[in-house]
Amino acid sequence: MKRPRIVLWVCVFLFVFLPATLAGQTDCEAGAGPLRQDPPQGIATQDLIKTFATKESTFKAARRNYTYTEDISVQTLRADGNQLSVDGEFRQVMEVSYDATGRRQEHVTFAPQSTLRRIALTPADFEDFRDIMPYALTAAELPQYDVLYKGQQHVDDLDTYVFEVAPRKTENGKRYFQGRVWVEVRDRVIVKTCGKSVPERIASGKKNRGQENIQPLFVTYREQFDGGYWFPTYTRSDDFLQFSRNMVRVREIIRYKDYRRSGAR
Repeated sequence: MKRPRIVLWVCVFLFVFLPATLAGQTDCEAGAGPLRQDPPQGIATQDLIKTFATKESTFKAARRNYTYTEDISVQTLRADGNQLSVDGEFRQVMEVSYDATGRRQEHVTFAPQSTLRRIALTPADFEDFRDIMPYALTAAELPQYDVLYKGQQHVDDLDTYVFEVAPRKTENGKRYFQGRVWVEVRDRVIVKTCGKSVPERIASGKKNRGQENIQPLFVTYREQFDGGYWFPTYTRSDDFLQFSRNMVRVREIIRYKDYRRSGAR
């Protein structure tokens, strides 16, 4: 996201000591029990990583055989005493499908005029909506990342393994995920992600000098479909974006719903 006339570098500003009604609410640990240092059960860590990355490849390919609705809401919030009010919103609802070559097709069904004034959405934001927030760490992408085992954790009704994920290096023009993934113990599949897009990028040249692009921390949850596929269903972000001249609280919600099979490829 950018402030009008402000483009490119990425950071997350977290407030810990603000009143509850004013603090950002992206919580990676929501619904989670204590993190235990127990090793994986019956499998070596590196084999576990390869296993869930292989399944990620399968799920990503399978998702291209489905049509679904993607509902995006981006709001800016202002505090009035202990109350919050929405002072700007971008909303877009689209039907997503994939053609015979696997290329994503978008048919927008609802898109009222945006009322965002204190920030502006950039192409990087829409890339994050498409690829980073419903992130899949596939076998093909695995060599680009460092994946560190952190332990086991009970999340909602699931027992999971927890991994820290970060890109080994970054390249200009490419976006990467950095954060945590939760892998279900029995099926060894990713069921939750929490993190942000990287790298920080600073615009160059006289035209873009001093411009900044800041992305929020987000959490994405998955659900099981057709007895085996774990697809993203809900992304939430509630964070403060600290620009050089001001700070803006932003809330993002993305719902992926009405998955329906559109034919095997």
